[in-house]
Amino acid sequence: MKLTLIRPNIGRLEHKFFVDKARMEPLALGILAALTPSDVEVVMYDDRQESIPFDEPTDLVAISVEVFTARRAYEISAEFRKRGVPVILGGIHVTLLPDEAAQHADSIYIGDAEFLWAQAIADAQTGDLQPIYRATGGTPQPGLLTRREIFAGKKYLPLSLMQFSRGCRFACEFCAVSAYFDQQHHCRAIDEVVHEIQTQSRHHLFFVDDNLLANHEAAKALFRALIPLKIRWVSQASIDMTSDPELMELMVASGCLGNVIGFESIDAHNLAEMGKAPNLSGGTDHYAEEIEILHHHGLQTWAAFTIGHDHDTPESIHKLLEFALNNRFTFAAFNVLMPYPGTPLYQRLQAEDRLLFEGQWWLHPEYRFNYAAFRPAKMSADELTELGFHCRKEFNSVKNIIWRALEPRTNLRSLYRFAIYAMYSRLFRQESFKKHGMRLGLE
Repeated sequence: MKLTLIRPNIGRLEHKFFVDKARMEPLALGILAALTPSDVEVVMYDDRQESIPFDEPTDLVAISVEVFTARRAYEISAEFRKRGVPVILGGIHVTLLPDEAAQHADSIYIGDAEFLWAQAIADAQTGDLQPIYRATGGTPQPGLLTRREIFAGKKYLPLSLMQFSRGCRFACEFCAVSAYFDQQHHCRAIDEVVHEIQTQSRHHLFFVDDNLLANHEAAKALFRALIPLKIRWVSQASIDMTSDPELMELMVASGCLGNVIGFESIDAHNLAEMGKAPNLSGGTDHYAEEIEILHHHGLQTWAAFTIGHDHDTPESIHKLLEFALNNRFTFAAFNVLMPYPGTPLYQRLQAEDRLLFEGQWWLHPEYRFNYAAFRPAKMSADELTELGFHCRKEFNSVKNIIWRALEPRTNLRSLYRFAIYAMYSRLFRQESFKKHGMRLGLE
């Protein structure tokens, strides 16, 4: 039997195929390959950089679907099914919208792959693929090493993706991760993480955990085990980590260069409404103290903001940009708030009749990447879209890239850190401008 794994693209720019130069390894497909029995031939194609050979013989196609890639994933599925090849769809979007996904596949997989994937493959081998597989959550990658040979020759960014945990214990209104994992947080065995790091050649890692520090004590145990490995790594974490001095010291000692941190907003009313619990202790005034702690430890922070909350105005969004520039964050994302299906935010906006694009922006032919998909409370949808682009444009202007480069405790802390900043600033500037207004799907 031959299994073909597909990582879909987001879409296209006018009439041109979009090649994502900031692409990273599709870790989920490496795990899926590792879960597949050794007597099954496995090939992988990444739609972000290469053409998919639809006419190449295969027995089963598996596509990992995210919300932004759903339209393209359904296009790919249709091409294979037209040729009589069965398709199984999985991933976060399928779990959030199984009824929709089922219309575009022979089979759908709900939940984490570790627990029923072997059964799905066995059924496919006997021609008895079931229409739905519904798995529960649990420990990630139990006794499992990612099959990284499927990434060979794909020219991904030069860092290996790892995971220690899945899920997050917080319940932010807008977060698809909280909806997917139902606020559950599962940690992998530390010795298995260490073993996987030792079996691959790179010393620059990205832990893809939704919140690596959701469990402080578990994270401390991980960091103690990482210290002897002499690696450098980044991940995603919540700002409440700064309240634990021991955690911060261990994190830096283990090789942490910085984290993506969801600041989301500097307005306390917005934070309360979205339920951003780790950011609410003492109100937003404490950000100054917490940012000082991050700078003290030399962490190159990627500050993630969402704009378009009900208390946002054009003036407050301009102040948010000033806040990001004044604090010289290494990187910052100004994401237009997205009503992801299955989230409390989507349900609330739907009840208030504020959704645009007929409520299915991820499939609508007129929706464009980084556009607002709902009516904000204190501005128009078009204003919100333009403000998002303005913030990204200003933050990534040549003048402000130079200004941020001169932050002495992070980007100028060492020649190595400055080199990282210089390389990725240029890349993210290019990709940020190129993706804006991109059409979802190719057709």
